Amino acid sequence: MCSKKIAIAMFGVALLVTVVGDPAYAQERTAQLSTPALAVLVAEALQNNPELRAAAKETEAAGERVRPAGALEDPMLEAGLLNVPIQPWRLNREDMTMKMLGLSQKLPYPGKRALREQMAAKDAETLGYGLRESKNRVAREVKMAYFDLALTDATVRLLKSNRQVLEQFLHIAESRYSVGQAAQAEVLKAQTQLGRMSEELLRMERERPVTEAELVRLLGRRGNAASIAVELPRLRDVTLDVETLHATALGGRPQLLGLQSVIDRGAKALDLARKEAQPDFDLRFSYGQRERDLANMPREDVVSITVAMNLPLWRRDKIEPRIAEARAMREQAQEMLQAQQNDVLAKLRQQVAVIEQSRKSVQLYETAILPQAQLAVEATLAAYQVSRVDLLMLLDSQMTLFSYEISRAKELVNFNKALAEIELLAGKQLF
Repeated sequence: MCSKKIAIAMFGVALLVTVVGDPAYAQERTAQLSTPALAVLVAEALQNNPELRAAAKETEAAGERVRPAGALEDPMLEAGLLNVPIQPWRLNREDMTMKMLGLSQKLPYPGKRALREQMAAKDAETLGYGLRESKNRVAREVKMAYFDLALTDATVRLLKSNRQVLEQFLHIAESRYSVGQAAQAEVLKAQTQLGRMSEELLRMERERPVTEAELVRLLGRRGNAASIAVELPRLRDVTLDVETLHATALGGRPQLLGLQSVIDRGAKALDLARKEAQPDFDLRFSYGQRERDLANMPREDVVSITVAMNLPLWRRDKIEPRIAEARAMREQAQEMLQAQQNDVLAKLRQQVAVIEQSRKSVQLYETAILPQAQLAVEATLAAYQVSRVDLLMLLDSQMTLFSYEISRAKELVNFNKALAEIELLAGKQLF
């Protein structure tokens, strides 16, 4: 009887550690409070992520293509001999024989150069919006990986704490079974639950390096990076209105602004295709130097100025298809913009619904479900101490409490993931 009381007392202490608070968890929590904030990790990723640096260089290169797109073609310099008789080969026999130096310049029809430069500027603008969208996506992915890692750590912590309690369960069950005060089923059930808990703990510990590796990749760290300490996120007091968020997205989402830039570029391309029906010009100037004649009399030098232009005779085969192509591309971009706007609105509604549902779930867990589950464990423990219930019921109560703790952590992560998704959809940091 004395040994039974001692075992129950030991069990009560272990259980209270789990229900009231684990000292190791408190120390871990204190250490986490001094870890780098999520915003610091996001800033690091925006600065060091190789994909973002590559996109920035691509945008820079596109900006350098704007001025050349509207520049004139290089002038052509030509030199030669004109009208030289073959028999005999002499430069002073014929009056039209001369040494020629010429310069030519192609001149597009007025307005074409400006349109080409504007199209290149729109291409660079589109890539600029793409870079901003990529930055927002990387920030979202960093947050998602951070939250997944935090959930993994929280799950590992709860698994370790719960496993300690199950070990106490097994010890008590074995002690009572050895003196004939418990059934063998209690021992087997405790062993089974402990084995399942240990297997789940091993799985989660294997999963952490994988999740952390994704976060390290996003941060652009190289080599053997130090382990990243994270905190389980909390609820935030945010007010969300779908229409306001949609208006914010329409005015600030880089993806939508980039599509609008593509539409503007398509309008410029259509104007340029129409202007292809207008001729381009080729301005030429040449200077001819003539030798003295056979009587040694001087000949006057000559100059020539000519203007050539192309004749767009094949409009039906060359120009009209280009106009139709430019019109179709612009209309395609308009439809894509409308589709993306609708998609953003639908996703905003989904994420707002997720946030509200997760908020209510967390509040329900914290105010009702978890306190009630803890009271149920304490009541079952008290009943077990006077042999009114068996170990199986106590074990079920503890596992129920554990599942509720895990569910609460998941809902906290879902809540914050939805906030990160809304920031991506809105195109700016909101929270």
